[in-house]
Amino acid sequence: MEAASKTGGSGPNGTPPLPEVSLAPAGREGEVEIAYQEFGHPDDPALVLVPGLGTQMIYWDEALCGMLVERGFRVIRIDNRDSGASTVLDDLGSPDRRALFFGLRRGLRYGMDEMADDLVSLLDHLGLERAHFAGFSMGGMIVQTVAIRNPERVASLCSIMSRTGARADAFPAPRQGFALLKPRPLELDEFIDHVEMLARTIGSTVYPPDPERLRRLTTIAWHRGIHQEGTARQLHAVNTQPDRTEALGQVRAPTLVIHGAADRLVFPRGGRRTAGAVPKARLRIYEGMAHDLPEQLWPRFAAEIEANAHRQV
Repeated sequence: MEAASKTGGSGPNGTPPLPEVSLAPAGREGEVEIAYQEFGHPDDPALVLVPGLGTQMIYWDEALCGMLVERGFRVIRIDNRDSGASTVLDDLGSPDRRALFFGLRRGLRYGMDEMADDLVSLLDHLGLERAHFAGFSMGGMIVQTVAIRNPERVASLCSIMSRTGARADAFPAPRQGFALLKPRPLELDEFIDHVEMLARTIGSTVYPPDPERLRRLTTIAWHRGIHQEGTARQLHAVNTQPDRTEALGQVRAPTLVIHGAADRLVFPRGGRRTAGAVPKARLRIYEGMAHDLPEQLWPRFAAEIEANAHRQV
């Protein structure tokens, strides 16, 4: 089943089709709408897929969503606030750059709690009491926060290439960190070059992306909207997030932690500490995987997520 259309059909000037999405009210007094797209049968258990910093639902690739549908899930992928087709909160203004980079709460527009509450609002909108959740990078931080704040809404949890919020795990390797912070070009051709640079720098060299697929996704992302200030507001939320280590000790949902051994943006210790904090969590470290979701590993990810969803803890 696919969501009712907000945007869809062929993209501008013959570009690849843009995803058809629906909008769910969220945020205080409904000032935010969260874009989502569904795949699968509406009676199957819901699995909500959450993307990372400055990225969009499309990076939970349709083919991977299809693998999860085949394993019995009603898959719901989303755009976080300030990205893609969800509400872009430009009226909040730009975060203070010094506060952003040093992790100070001064001028913070929203935090992990608000982004997690957006997902709970999505469940309410869809009439779902509970769902399975998976998130990568910042998305992992968000779904961890949902499990802490609303444990009754979380059937299972999968945190991918993420961390607990502990300050000791907050710092990437210099090359990867600087690459992530480079401004995103506004012109399409330059933006594609920028994303290809990021893929080479923070992505998996053992599992290189298909160049045609990467260009196609980048083109779709560009036409859906690249929001520099929105990404800065998200990053401020990431850099001011609390240390969830103690709170994760209260999580009772079956939890799977996936990380890449070659990740130098969020080092593997971030994944290990996440798994160590959650009782009975499963930890899967993939050799050769860095800070991305390699296509070559999708069947294994789908199998791991399904197995975790059926675990008794």
